[in-house]
Amino acid sequence: MIALLNGQLVQKTVSQVILDVGGVGYRLLIPLSTYYALPDEGTVRLQVHTHVREDALLLFGFHTEAEKDLFCLLLSVSGVGPKVALNILSHLPTAELRQALSQGNAKHLATVPGIGKKTAERLVLELREKIGRVEFTDIGSTQFPASATPDLQDDALSALINLGYKENLSRKALEGLNLPPGTPLEDILKQALKVLMR
Repeated sequence: MIALLNGQLVQKTVSQVILDVGGVGYRLLIPLSTYYALPDEGTVRLQVHTHVREDALLLFGFHTEAEKDLFCLLLSVSGVGPKVALNILSHLPTAELRQALSQGNAKHLATVPGIGKKTAERLVLELREKIGRVEFTDIGSTQFPASATPDLQDDALSALINLGYKENLSRKALEGLNLPPGTPLEDILKQALKVLMR
């Protein structure tokens, strides 16, 4: 069972990374929070959850142990698989997710794309008591000013569509931002996600 990988970052996208560890390339699926935290190149260290199914062996990578612990907690809920758990972590920072669960705020959880009212209520019901055991680091929220170059706008649009948002809504959210020139892609995505989750 792989629990930790330390290696050279070969490829990084909003949904996965490839790490070269001793000449072996490991593909890890990641949440957006981990994508934001990773450099574009160099040596990185990721907490790993190994998910074994009859037809596949999947690796999920996380920048912090708290993210990994929350991911595993989410998997313990009936009807929540790795894809849904990763989606939740991609849309809600660790601090926000923990707070929503501990306060029983199913309404806030239901703002995540693909999470309906019933699933949100089930998450609260099954995890409200357990959430206190997860180590917690307050990520805090960052305000971004906003208008970016066309290339970055296209990259951001593609990333939002890959996360399950409709193209017209994603485009509208990006066009409504007022970002200064040179704003990094991750900042554009964070701000667009805030708009889309309202």
